[in-house]
Amino acid sequence: MARITLSSTLPDFPWNLLEPAKRKAGAHPDGLVNLSVGSPVDAVAPGIQLALAEAGAYPGYPQTIGTAALRDAIVASLERRYHIPRNDETTAVLPVIGTKEAIAWLPTLLGCRGTVIIPEIAYPTYEVGVLLAGATPVRSDAPWELDEESINPDDIDLIFLNSPANPTGKILDAAHLRKVIDWARDHDVIVASDECYLGLVWEGEAQSILSPEVTTGDHRNLLAIHSLSKTSNLASYRVGFLAGDPAIIAELTELRKHAGLMVPYPIQAAFVAALQDDDQEALQRLRYAQRRVRLLKAVIEAGFTVVNSEGGLYLWVTRDEDCWATVDWFAERGILVAPGEFYGPTSRTFVRLALTETDENIDKCVRRLAKK
Repeated sequence: MARITLSSTLPDFPWNLLEPAKRKAGAHPDGLVNLSVGSPVDAVAPGIQLALAEAGAYPGYPQTIGTAALRDAIVASLERRYHIPRNDETTAVLPVIGTKEAIAWLPTLLGCRGTVIIPEIAYPTYEVGVLLAGATPVRSDAPWELDEESINPDDIDLIFLNSPANPTGKILDAAHLRKVIDWARDHDVIVASDECYLGLVWEGEAQSILSPEVTTGDHRNLLAIHSLSKTSNLASYRVGFLAGDPAIIAELTELRKHAGLMVPYPIQAAFVAALQDDDQEALQRLRYAQRRVRLLKAVIEAGFTVVNSEGGLYLWVTRDEDCWATVDWFAERGILVAPGEFYGPTSRTFVRLALTETDENIDKCVRRLAKK
């Protein structure tokens, strides 16, 4: 039997390409400041840590669907934080082992074999997930504008949305979301909305795809994808959830049972604590808001244009040059940023700066950017 080498069909892991710039930035006399990844640096709230520890003695297998307490906490948090009413007939929920895993395997679990629409400028995992499924990714922010002579709408299985977006921070308004849903329903296409940054909005207003203002309570063929990695610093815990159409959630639950995809029981307990504690989430949001103000002012004064960036944990900036030249400029100052090329062919003059650094390191960036 020939050896299966699925990895050869995927793009190179983008951050491997940053190693030369990382070495250059690391040679700065005052040390490296890494703004290239969105990994939290602040401590997990004590109450969440305590819940994890108290559940640590549980010896049995957890359930794929999660505990009743977890499912109730998810539903309650959606209602409290994002004004999505409780209704078991229209909305079901399913915990997942971090949303990167859920996004990467969603096209496969949904049986996608045709075309999957991903955002024009997109987090790389959308494309990777489509390729893992053996489907074809197509980049578009407006599926109704696709050329039907080259892409048959009946061959489209799934549309990924991301608002607020990674990397751009762009927010899709309710009118845009409704237009996507209407088009998708006309062609019987599932819409999966990645809302991991919905709790981190700085300008304007963002809506969940499950919001009554968007759907009037009809969640057929809709999935919302949520994470606590950013809002509660739980990236290391790997916790997230899917919410939406009960029929789709039921199918995904059965498939994930077969695959043994279960959130560990102690993590589920910590998950509940995080969902019930709005204060720790508000405190973390305030930290990011303060870092954003300082970094935003610094990059503008350094001559960069900030585009979108209304939500999420990134600044999407340009000075109309090749992104790798900009990466090198930052590296000379000991700052590592992500090139726009990682996110699609139309973003090669942009770089992404993450807000996920300590206050001390954000202040280092501000001082370095002030030196001409």
